[in-house]
Amino acid sequence: MRAYVLTEVCTGQEQDLLRTLRNAPGVIRADHVFGPYDIIVEIDAPNLAAIGKLVFETIRCQPCVTETITCLAVE
Repeated sequence: MRAYVLTEVCTGQEQDLLRTLRNAPGVIRADHVFGPYDIIVEIDAPNLAAIGKLVFETIRCQPCVTETITCLAVE
């Protein structure tokens, strides 16, 4: 199961967060983007519960993350 996590980050913390996320288990890709969000993270996990755990324990727990929106991929 894949999802995209649209992430808002404190200004100036984007590169540090990208380095952290790109090395995290379950993260397929993390890219800095322009627009209302700062980073889009593509994640993969076996089920919805694992997606939720990954979002909370890997992304939202970072002190520089101010907001996230998780979009489940439709296959």
